[in-house]
Formats: sequence, structure tokens, C-alpha cells
Amino acid sequence: MEFRHKRLSNGLVLIGEVNLPAKSAAVGYFVRTGARDETLDINGVSHFLEHMLFKGTERLNSFQVNEAFDSRGAQFNAFTSEEQTVFYASVLPEYLTDITALWGELMRPALREDDFTIEKNVIKEEIAMYQDTPAFDVIDRCRSLHFGTHPCGYSVLGTVESIDGLTAEQMRAYFARRYAPNNLIVACAGNFDWDGFCAVVEAASGRWRSQEVGRPLCHFEGTRQKVRAEKPNLKREHICLMHTGISAQDPRRFAASLLSMIVGDDYGSRFYWELVDKALAEEAAMHFGPMDGTGLFYCYLRCGTPNAAKVLEVADGIFRDLVRNGITSEELVKAKNKVLSAFVLKNELPMGRLGDLGSNWMYLGEYRSIEQDVAAVKAVTVDEVNRLIHEIDLDDYTQYSLGPAASA
Repeated sequence: MEFRHKRLSNGLVLIGEVNLPAKSAAVGYFVRTGARDETLDINGVSHFLEHMLFKGTERLNSFQVNEAFDSRGAQFNAFTSEEQTVFYASVLPEYLTDITALWGELMRPALREDDFTIEKNVIKEEIAMYQDTPAFDVIDRCRSLHFGTHPCGYSVLGTVESIDGLTAEQMRAYFARRYAPNNLIVACAGNFDWDGFCAVVEAASGRWRSQEVGRPLCHFEGTRQKVRAEKPNLKREHICLMHTGISAQDPRRFAASLLSMIVGDDYGSRFYWELVDKALAEEAAMHFGPMDGTGLFYCYLRCGTPNAAKVLEVADGIFRDLVRNGITSEELVKAKNKVLSAFVLKNELPMGRLGDLGSNWMYLGEYRSIEQDVAAVKAVTVDEVNRLIHEIDLDDYTQYSLGPAASA
């Protein structure tokens, strides 16, 4: 594989990992904007904008956009998080030029008032759908509780109130600020011609104007508050625990991913054997969420309400044991094998590789090969993980629970 990199005069960054033996190519626009870059009155605008790009440009309507992707067999989509909005597609190599040009055109959407008004209802339906999904809802609520007034606590979807109040003019102003070329990365991975790729991107975006754009970065330890809410029609208890974490730039991030695997992997973790295998909880997982300048660990637990107190007692016991005794070398070896298997299998395909390629550049400003990340995981020691356990204070966390009425 060969890494290539270019920065245009307007600040747009182009990166590529050329892998000529691959049978496909993947391209993506990574926009450094998400919920944390919003304000409360326009909360949800980043995700709303993701939808609006598919509504078309001055030249293309939504049907023509869909047909342009579909006729070339592209597997395409987009997502918005707290920190980035990513538009991507995986295609046969012969269609990469067409799809790259299409994405370039879509990065300057029409943002028509009629489309905006219609899509508002789509967004509100999506908010309602996720509110009807307790696993998502409890994590979203816990994040807001954990971060308090810190912007990382803003919901990606926004609220019905913020979406209702949002105007097309506010969206256009946000777009002009955040979709500036110096806030974008265009990445490509797989079987493609680098020079041809650059020519297509430059033709589409070389005349875009840069803007003053930034993001305040500050670590946040979390509020450590604990709340339980009742919700109609729930039959199970849904619990989210959030610990302070470390950032995407922190070299300890590899140890952190291994720790979350040891504590809360789907099979064979401490949570699994003490909670799921013993039928105290139906689901018990821990995840590491590195972010720009900060981060978190979050646990999701689902159980019968009568078991909730016992489940939390066992989880606290697991945390205390980790603080007191640390992890074992056997646990670390098993976690490394799981992390490396998932990582290598994902990165065998250009589409899987694209995500790491773009995210590494967005957070670190550097290229990291598969071999570098594999070596970094392999190099983590038991002592490193055990030091991290003490540094993140596993004994203290924010907790949000959703369940049926206590008397039910």
C-alpha cells in the first residue's frame, strides 16, 4: 500500500491509501463538525444538514442524486456524530471518478426551503423512533447528564423543540461556517489512481473559500450525577454508566480499548460471566468512546427491574476488583486477539479502511498504517492497563437509568 497526501491552497486536505490489488475503492468526505459544534438553539443542525445534502444541488434533485449512486452500484451513506459528519461510498474502481465528482457536487447543496420544510418532519420522526429505542435513549440521556453544560453533551439528533425552531437561514449560516474547505478531509482507499482522484476533487472544490473555523478543546471529568427516570410501557430496566475517559489523541487509547474489551465484551468478559452468564442481566457491555480532547467509557446494562440493584452491585464489585487487583495477563492476551481480529478483518476491505484513514487524519493529523496500529495494540502491557484503571477512577461514574414505575 502507498499513502499519498495533498493540501489545496484553500486548506482542503486530500489523503489516499492506494492498494492496487484491491477489487474496489472507497471515497469519503470527512467534515469536522457535529453536535458539539452547535449551540442549544440550533441543536441537531449537523445531522439535519447530513439529510439535506441528499436533497440535491442547483443542478440535481433528490431523485437524480439517488439514481446517480444507484446506477453505478455504489454502496453509499452518511452519518453524523458528536464530532464529525461523514459521507462515503464504496464502488467498483471504474466508477470512482464519477462518484467522487458526485460527492464533490453534493458538498455544495441547494438547501432549498421546500426540502428543508419537508425534511423537518423526517427528522422529528427519527427523533421519535430513537426515543422509542430504550438502549439508544438511555445512552443519549446519560451523555447529556454526564457532560452537563459541556457541548459534548448535546444530542446528535437535537430535540423536537430545537428542530421546530430551526430556520433554513440558520442552517445555511451554519453550513457556510462549518463546511469550509479547511474543515474538510477527502479520503480514498483501495484500487484507484491518485493523480486522477486529485484532479476530480480539485475541479469540484478548488475554488471554495476557506473560513475561520475552530473548536474549543477541553477535557471534562463528568458530572458524576445519578438519575433514574420512569417511562411508560417499559418492561425492563435500562442502565447507562459513564466514566471519564481519554481523548482520541491520547497514546493510552490502545490500552483503553483493551480495558473495555476485558470488562464488557459480548462474550468472555467480566460483565459477561458475572452478569449475563448468571442470568442477572440480558445485556451488559462496556465501550470506549475517544473524542477530540476528551473521552469517556460507557456501560449499557439491561435487566429486569427487580434485578437492577443487584446488577449495579455486581458491576461495582467488578470495578472495585479491577482497582484493587487489576487485570491478568491472560485477560490481556485474549482481549488483544479480539481487538486485532476485528481490526484486521475490517481493514481488509477499502470501505473498512476508509474510516480509520479519515479519522486518524482528523484527530491526529497523521497517517497510520495497519501495521502501526497492530504493533501499538500488541505493545500494550498489563501494567499500562492497570495504571489506566487508577487514572480514570472506575469507582465513580455518572448513571442514568430508564425503567418502569418503581411500584410496577
